[in-house]
Amino acid sequence: MSLTLCSEALSGCSGCEMSLLNAGGSSLSLLDRFDILHMPLLMDHKYFDSAGGAQEIDIPKARLGLITGGVRNEQQLRIAEIMRRQCDVIVAFGTCAAYGGIPAMMNLFEDEDLFRRYYRTAEGTDEALNPSEVIPPFLERTFALDEKIAVDFILPGCPPHPDFITLTLESILEGKFPQLPLVSVCDCCPTKREGKGSAQRIRRFLKNARRQPDKPISEMRCLLDQGLLCMGPVTLAGCAGMTGGPPRCIEARVPCRGCHGPVRKGGSQIMDILNGLVSNGIDTQNLPDRLSLLRFSGAHGRMNRRSARNAH
Repeated sequence: MSLTLCSEALSGCSGCEMSLLNAGGSSLSLLDRFDILHMPLLMDHKYFDSAGGAQEIDIPKARLGLITGGVRNEQQLRIAEIMRRQCDVIVAFGTCAAYGGIPAMMNLFEDEDLFRRYYRTAEGTDEALNPSEVIPPFLERTFALDEKIAVDFILPGCPPHPDFITLTLESILEGKFPQLPLVSVCDCCPTKREGKGSAQRIRRFLKNARRQPDKPISEMRCLLDQGLLCMGPVTLAGCAGMTGGPPRCIEARVPCRGCHGPVRKGGSQIMDILNGLVSNGIDTQNLPDRLSLLRFSGAHGRMNRRSARNAH
């Protein structure tokens, strides 16, 4: 039995679509079981009548709708609304759709500050007026998908691991929702932990973690214990897929940056990590990169706007 499918990309980088292709044979063979009606990644389907007639965005009715990216402008909002109307099941595909992702970091700034920076004061940029044609009007900020339309399922990740993309497609074909990990990155991390209070201060990640190159990662001391800002305690697991291996950043001896979003639904990564650090006796007053604690989950009104001149 096949199901109809539509896919759309809003404010994102297309990394989620690349991860779909990286799933290779297992995922692409599943796509053979979908009747793909609209997917800009794989096929050319115009929004509007090419003859200049109808001006309403045209997206066919489908059983499944995959949407990547957050919602930043009026056209993206309209596309999301039409996808919701036309698709029985909507999947927020990737962290940008689920939590705002990197594009939501612009929520720190007023639009005029952004325009001034990128059209008049950026290095190597000739001064120009704000664009007024073709570009759809901005919304007041970048929104996660579920702030604007009802979402049936969230598939987080920047990008989602191909294993879980395949699992999601398989489950929907079987008429059910997939069961994704509900544990933190720390729960999947094999490094050694020395317990509370072993690090009194957190430092910026500017040099490699202390480790022995010839030893397995299970012999390395926990990066947070080493005083590096690791978001593993408050980030949903899944970056290593279903391999059972260590989290990808940790395997590279790099602290987790939080790209899978919060462990618990509605959780705030910045509040949860600050509370965790304080409970472990760690000074958070001079915490480096405090704003970056929300680099992947800045939608849902979690970032307060400030003037670009006072943002540092």
